[in-house]
Amino acid sequence: MIEEGRTRRAGLVATNSIAKNTNLPVMRRIAETALIYEAWRDEPWIVEGAAVRVAIICFGAPSAVVSRRLDGAEVTHINPNLTTGLDISIASQLSQNSSVSFLGIQKSGPFDIAGNLARTWMRLAMNPNGRSNSEVLKPYWNGSDISDRPRDFWIIDFRRDLPENEAALFEIPFEYLKEAKYVPDRSKPPVSFAHYRQTTAAQNPSWWEQHRPRPEMRAAIASLSRYLVTGETTEHRLFIWLKLPVLPDKNLIVIARDDDTAFGILQSRIHEAWATGIGNRMGVGNQRRYNSSYIFETFPFPTGLTPNIPASGYASDPHAIAIAEAARRLNELRENWLNPADLVKRVPEVVPGYPDRILPISDEAAVILKKRTLTNLYNERPAWLDHAHRALDEAVAAAYSWPADLSDEQILERLFQLNQERAMAQAAK
Repeated sequence: MIEEGRTRRAGLVATNSIAKNTNLPVMRRIAETALIYEAWRDEPWIVEGAAVRVAIICFGAPSAVVSRRLDGAEVTHINPNLTTGLDISIASQLSQNSSVSFLGIQKSGPFDIAGNLARTWMRLAMNPNGRSNSEVLKPYWNGSDISDRPRDFWIIDFRRDLPENEAALFEIPFEYLKEAKYVPDRSKPPVSFAHYRQTTAAQNPSWWEQHRPRPEMRAAIASLSRYLVTGETTEHRLFIWLKLPVLPDKNLIVIARDDDTAFGILQSRIHEAWATGIGNRMGVGNQRRYNSSYIFETFPFPTGLTPNIPASGYASDPHAIAIAEAARRLNELRENWLNPADLVKRVPEVVPGYPDRILPISDEAAVILKKRTLTNLYNERPAWLDHAHRALDEAVAAAYSWPADLSDEQILERLFQLNQERAMAQAAK
């Protein structure tokens, strides 16, 4: 109607993710023939109790626009991603970052069980196939295990493409799934999980498998001594190490690297500025969301330290060494704070090959440890944590040959320029 001259202005209200990532084409289409002249990017919705934040966007024919305001402030223009100035939303995916970041496993069923139940099953006698239930039981982490204390949950994890007759030989886990009740629709009563998976439109006869077991992710981390994860939606952008047989949930982004240099770059302020600038926020807590396709795959790592280079390829690089040392120190300090040696005991798991259990030494210790979470640590941000991050940020900035005191806006400008240079170079190949 604006294009045809039948109206001059229009507006819309949408969730605050309208200007980010997969929703951006909507905004780009508006900007093709109209001007966005007023926008509020991140407002609480007015319905009491609604866990959503919204963007309010006004646009019109160029002849109908006199001034522009963003969040109430006068600006010269408003980009489709509801920013003014540099539009980093057009950053390109970089081939040197491909096949490194993945989503974790999507269960879509009652595959997760409490740790105590898993241990009971692993202590049982061998199955008719002469094998232990430990082969199909793995510790399982999601975003809460990173931001809070680990929940001690496990997952029933049958090998992909395992025939039903072979899966059934792991008797107790198989029968548990077969008899489990599932709630695919909260408005309806629970149903038999096995029956539901066999009769849904997806027609998934291998109901004993997770909905999306992520074989590509598993293959990428199979040979690594450990791997990095970060919560998809989180208050603070934090990366931690996990190692197999621990498996990640779908609300974790998996980075298939096991070197401290990669960890240090991703945990640096430079990467955080990129993740915040190009990512979006969501939910009542307005938490930051990490989309690996739009954030990790567009992020320009320092030259010579890119993800397509194995860690052995930059092991002697002075910048890589400095970043790794600072990253190791940060991780060591965080772990010491989370699990002080005088408050925890490490207990071997009931079968070999699994990580030790970290347990409080007493009820009093348990009360203290309950408050020792990464979220609380970063909310408090004690001086020692600030110093450790500052050392890491300085090492990463040096790898870019940048000053360590750049503003977030300057960091974004330089990263975007580097992204565009590399995108042009890969297009020319």
